Amino acid sequence: MKPFVVNMSRETAVKLPRRTFLHLAAGAAALPAVSRMARAQTYPTRPVRVIVPFAAAGPNDIIARVLGQWLSERLAHPFIIENRPGAASNLGTEAVVNAAPDGYTVLIVSSPHAINATLYEKHNFNFIRDIAPVAGFMRLPEAIVVHPSFPAKTIPEFIAYAKANPGKVNIGTPAIGTSQYVAGELFKIMAGVNIALIPYRGGPQAVSDLLGAQIHGAMGTVLLLIEQIRAGAVRPIGITSATRSELLPEIPTVGEFIPGFASANWIGVGVPRNTPAEIIDKLNVQINAALANPRIKGRIAELGGTGLPGSPADFGKLVADETEKWGKVIRAANIKPE
Repeated sequence: MKPFVVNMSRETAVKLPRRTFLHLAAGAAALPAVSRMARAQTYPTRPVRVIVPFAAAGPNDIIARVLGQWLSERLAHPFIIENRPGAASNLGTEAVVNAAPDGYTVLIVSSPHAINATLYEKHNFNFIRDIAPVAGFMRLPEAIVVHPSFPAKTIPEFIAYAKANPGKVNIGTPAIGTSQYVAGELFKIMAGVNIALIPYRGGPQAVSDLLGAQIHGAMGTVLLLIEQIRAGAVRPIGITSATRSELLPEIPTVGEFIPGFASANWIGVGVPRNTPAEIIDKLNVQINAALANPRIKGRIAELGGTGLPGSPADFGKLVADETEKWGKVIRAANIKPE
C-alpha cells in the first residue's frame, strides 16, 4: 500500500503530529477489512449457483434443493441448483475450482470428494487445497442387507458364513469409488473375509438384482433400502455408520461387532479457495440455522440422515480425515477407477 502522504508535500507531512499520523495510517490499513465486511453484509446481491456434481434425483441433488430453498429464503436471493455430473464428480468440482472466489458459486461436497483424491492419480486440482470448507450438512447412514433366503441373519453369522465359503459370497454396490464400494473393501479388510464386491451403475440396479436373488446381498443408503426393508423384501444385518439409524434403531451397527468400523456418506458445502472469510462465515451461520430448524430437521430425518453442524474448520477436518482414511483403504485394496 502506498504511503497515505503521497499527495502531501514533504513539509506538510513532517509537520503532522505523531498521533495524527498514526491514526490516519491505522485508518488506511483498516480499509480493506472494512470493504470485506461491507461485501459480506450485503452478500448476496444476485443469484448464487449451487453446483451439484451428480445427476438429478440422487441424495446430493435432493439435499442441495432442500438447502438451496432455505438459503434463498434467508438471504433473499435465489440459490440456483445446477447439476454437473461426470467423471465421478470431478467435472462439476473443477468448474467450482475455476470459478471466481466471490461466493456466487458454491459446491455440494460429499464423500466421493474424499475418495477421489486418492482413487484418481491425475487431477486438474487438489481438492483440499482448492476448495474451502463452509459447513457440513448431514450424514446418510448405509446398510448391509441380504436376500431373505441367505443363511446369515446377523453380522457375526455373515462373517462366519463368508469365512466358511471363501470367494463364494457376493455383495452388490454402486460403482467403484462410491462410498458403499470402499466401505465394502473396508469391511473385507477388518472382518478378514474374502467376498466379491460387484459394482453396478447405481444402487437401484444392485437392489433390483438382490430382489431377484441374483446376488446374495447389497450395500446402500438407508434412504435407498428403507422401503424394501420395511416390506421384508430384504433382510438388514448391519448399519455401517458409527451410530444406529433413527429409521432402523433395532438394527445394530457393524461397529458393534467389528470395533472401529464406520462408514457413512456425508454432504456439505464448499467454495473456491480465497473466497472471503466473511462470506464463508455468513453461509456457515445460515446452514447451521437450517440444521436447528424443525422443518429442516424433519426433512433430514425423512431422508434417513442426521444433521452435521459445525464450523468451517470442523467440516474441513472431516474432509481431511476422510481423505486420509479412504486413501489408506484404496491403497491397501489396490482399488482402481473404472
